[in-house]
Amino acid sequence: MRDGILTGEGVVLDARTASFLTRALAVALDLTALWFLAVAVLLVLDAWPPPEEYTIPVTLGAVVLLLVGVPTAVEALTRGRSLGKLAAGIRVVRDDGGPVRLRHAFVRALVGTVEIVATLGCIALIASLSNDRGKRLGDMLAGTYVVRVRGARGGSAPVVMPPWLAAWAAQADMRRLPDGLALDARRFLGRAPRLNPDSRARLGTEIAARVESYVAPGPPPGTPPEVFVTAVLAERRTREHVREAAAQELVRREAATVRRLPHDVPDPRR
Repeated sequence: MRDGILTGEGVVLDARTASFLTRALAVALDLTALWFLAVAVLLVLDAWPPPEEYTIPVTLGAVVLLLVGVPTAVEALTRGRSLGKLAAGIRVVRDDGGPVRLRHAFVRALVGTVEIVATLGCIALIASLSNDRGKRLGDMLAGTYVVRVRGARGGSAPVVMPPWLAAWAAQADMRRLPDGLALDARRFLGRAPRLNPDSRARLGTEIAARVESYVAPGPPPGTPPEVFVTAVLAERRTREHVREAAAQELVRREAATVRRLPHDVPDPRR
């Protein structure tokens, strides 16, 4: 099965849904790496044991960190490519082909503790074999699936905002496009130069009509449908990058505040 994958740069890649054996190999490699990390944690706790009354909380915290925290952080920071997935040439993506985020990675890791670790992968095996995209339960709940990206062919170039529509797009109210519609629009733009002129005009008009219901006000009169779709996708990508940058800046500021806090709090004894 082949799917158009929309990367963070707005480039469509031709990729296939990863096979179960490939995903199993990636999981095995990830669990091996996690086992080595667990051994390191045990050695640290053995060398510097916590007070007896904190032994159980520290142990539980270490287990949660290893089974949920580490996989979540790795998958979120690498945008779906853990060590095992990198070696296997696969990646986790959203259902619309976009990169996974923290919430997707957290849901996958949390559910994975049951369907992979606790049941030795039995639940994940049954779920994957019964799903046409090979999704395990964590993927179904997170809205993700795994694709093969090694050797994938590059698609069309990133969408570029038409200069004469930049001012309109920046002021327009654009609701979130459904994942399927966003992917259909991006696929159309990638295939448009190779389409028959009549088919290109017909598909462009159909997709533009669907997209326009999520945009207000509509484009300036006389805007070609294909150009309108290009402008919406380009603005959508720009706004997503701005949101991500703002979220990262907020995290940096909170971290800086936490680092300064002990020095800023006055000593009550003075």
